[in-house]
Amino acid sequence: MEYIIYSDESVSKGELFSDFFGGALVTNRNFNEVNIALEAKKMELNLTGEIKWTKVSVAYLEKYKQMMDLFFSFIKQNKVKLRIMFQESGHSYDPLHQDQIVNRYHLLYYQFIKHAFGLRFHDAPAGETVYLKLYFDKMPVSIQESDAFKAHIAYLQNLWQFRKARIVIRPDDIAEIDSHKHCIQQCMDIVLGSIAFRLNNKHLVIPSGATESGHKTKAKEALFNRILELIKDADGIDDFDISKTTLPDRARDRWIIPYRHWKFLAAEFRRKNER
Repeated sequence: MEYIIYSDESVSKGELFSDFFGGALVTNRNFNEVNIALEAKKMELNLTGEIKWTKVSVAYLEKYKQMMDLFFSFIKQNKVKLRIMFQESGHSYDPLHQDQIVNRYHLLYYQFIKHAFGLRFHDAPAGETVYLKLYFDKMPVSIQESDAFKAHIAYLQNLWQFRKARIVIRPDDIAEIDSHKHCIQQCMDIVLGSIAFRLNNKHLVIPSGATESGHKTKAKEALFNRILELIKDADGIDDFDISKTTLPDRARDRWIIPYRHWKFLAAEFRRKNER
């Protein structure tokens, strides 16, 4: 059994929320079905290039809605698990030197992969080894920093929880990818971008000299609203609060629930809240 996780990050510093990380998990048994269907839908809609949140516009809104409808149909069936992690901006570390920024970026990714999916509670057949493949969008770091990051991620398999869960991460199974070649990654990017957009109130932005939001902003808000409805439908939750960790937040539920949010709170800030 193989679990494949496509990951990306967005909005390292937002006015209200920062450090957005997203991941989509699919098993090798479901990969072809999901990938072929998404690629076929792109061709049907004549979306010949990469689809991504920054390209959302009035002209493409209905096509992007259709892509999200199909993507979330697989999430609802639990053939894809999708996770979004973020922090409140007041809980991020600022100012930071460049080396601290890079290190923080890697540490947050490590926490995201370790916890967000509840991997140690996976449901592969008893006794079967699970190979974890991790695909990251190209990272804005040097080759040396990238290699150090991959080694750090690979160390997860040495944790007792991962050993007990029979999770193995082979060196060649951690890779940086070109997102325009991976439709699952592109669909995840759209969801990630929509959440970062709404949590930072970008739908309220009015251009200088105008009296209302621009057409592209309105299109993005409309797509976010469609995605929110799809989230509620996939999880069976009528009132999904995008600014909070999805409940219930028991460790096993992090694996079971198709779509989840995790509002990350660093240990430093957790300790302050507990005083």
